Amino acid sequence: MKPPERFPPDDPREWLNRARSNLALATTRSPAVYLEDLCFELQQAAEKAIKAVMLSRGIEPPHIHDIASLLSTLEDASERIPTGVRRGARLTVYAVEARYPALKQPVTERDYGDAVEIAEAIVSWAEKSLQALP
Repeated sequence: MKPPERFPPDDPREWLNRARSNLALATTRSPAVYLEDLCFELQQAAEKAIKAVMLSRGIEPPHIHDIASLLSTLEDASERIPTGVRRGARLTVYAVEARYPALKQPVTERDYGDAVEIAEAIVSWAEKSLQALP
């Protein structure tokens, strides 16, 4: 399999490539990997996909991990946010807290499955958004 074409760091396509990479990592299961770590990758996929859309609309992405805030910024710029994408706010908890042993409850298979579904929806939405550009 050929690796994706690389683009400059300010190019939305590179952000989308990185989102796809995080999604691929997150959906490659191994018994040695915590679900929390996979959910971190899913959060990263969603965040980078949203930031790709921001860049494609001329919005400089802020250095935050709060998906609801990122989506609000896009909405303030007149971007329509589908309901399935809005569910991405649920992934924010995995941005920091899930990376360390301090997590109150381990991620369940159901939590992981929901996170995969949400991240896939966001990456798909971003892909369609970028394709719609002139």
